[in-house]
Amino acid sequence: MKLLTTATLMGFAFNAAAAQDMSYGQAEYLNSCAVCHGLEGRGDGPLRDLLIKRPADLTQLSRRNGGTFPYSRVFATIDGRYVLPSHGEREMPVWGRQFLKEDAKVYGPDGGEVVTTERVHNLAGYIATLQH
Repeated sequence: MKLLTTATLMGFAFNAAAAQDMSYGQAEYLNSCAVCHGLEGRGDGPLRDLLIKRPADLTQLSRRNGGTFPYSRVFATIDGRYVLPSHGEREMPVWGRQFLKEDAKVYGPDGGEVVTTERVHNLAGYIATLQH
């Protein structure tokens, strides 16, 4: 059942008709984030109950930050490669490391870093659009 739900979510991102109207950030979100954070970013994805800590409600980040979207913090959280080990374990995957591995295979080490950074920027930008 969970596999079917995950496959359904991933299918949204690859729907040809929807893809024409979808930003890179939204497609990346649906592929990498929605399974935990939910389609609308409320922390209600199909895998939420399997996690020790419930995923963040991404729609409330601006509200919890005095009305300003915390872009740099969101970018750093998604990327995750520069988090200090002394700050403890992360619940969320380190997407920057995962993206870089596949991007470096396609674009080489230098190009991989550029593409990875752009992917994380696209995600952070899309999450900014989810704010209520």
